Amino acid sequence: MTETVLTNIEKRRTTTVGWQGIVADWSSDQRAFKNVSWGKAMMWIFLLSDTFIFGCFLLSYMTARMSTAVPWPNPSEVFALTIAGQHIPLILIAIMTFVLISSSGTMAMAVNFGYRHDRRKTAILMLVTAAFGATFVGMQAFEWTKLIMEGVRPWENPWGAEQFGSCFFMITGFHGTHVTIGVIFLIIIARKVWRGDFETERRGFFTSRKGNYEIVEITGLYWHFVDLVWVFIFAFFYLW
Repeated sequence: MTETVLTNIEKRRTTTVGWQGIVADWSSDQRAFKNVSWGKAMMWIFLLSDTFIFGCFLLSYMTARMSTAVPWPNPSEVFALTIAGQHIPLILIAIMTFVLISSSGTMAMAVNFGYRHDRRKTAILMLVTAAFGATFVGMQAFEWTKLIMEGVRPWENPWGAEQFGSCFFMITGFHGTHVTIGVIFLIIIARKVWRGDFETERRGFFTSRKGNYEIVEITGLYWHFVDLVWVFIFAFFYLW
């Protein structure tokens, strides 16, 4: 007994401290990620890599805006709409943001009902989320069309710095592609939920173990990420 206590004391004394100790603990302790499924872990890794890409885009945009000698266009004027004779700045962007943020709420409820095995409500809420996403993409297409008709191109624009067009189409286009992909996956998973594929363990893509609705949560992780990225785009590109 005495030898065991002395051995434990010696081990504590030889334990690595500082950052090296943290790395050693996380790399040696299997319980850290033992309860995380393969699909969820891969989605987190994908979202982390996507965060770096969007971060680079926004940093490039800020660098281009602060370094150009030509005046940068005023977003309140560029993205304004004339409704009933009134010139309203950023009205379309505000509606787009409201729609996308609202979709996060319906997606969260879909995940909740998915873990309750309520197929009907889960599928309906996922389809509502997809409808919100499709509405957002449709309004973004209208925004693109309006600016293109006004002469905005990736290499020029009639309001000032030429970099404005390339930054706008690159950042919003990349995000819009993510939203479009998310809408497609929402419809696919909603269809599987509605048919009861996760209860009957029907063979096919994205079908998990019987009674397991984790794929709904994984889809939700992607969708919440897309919504969060838009908040940063809205703040840096439209409000700055």
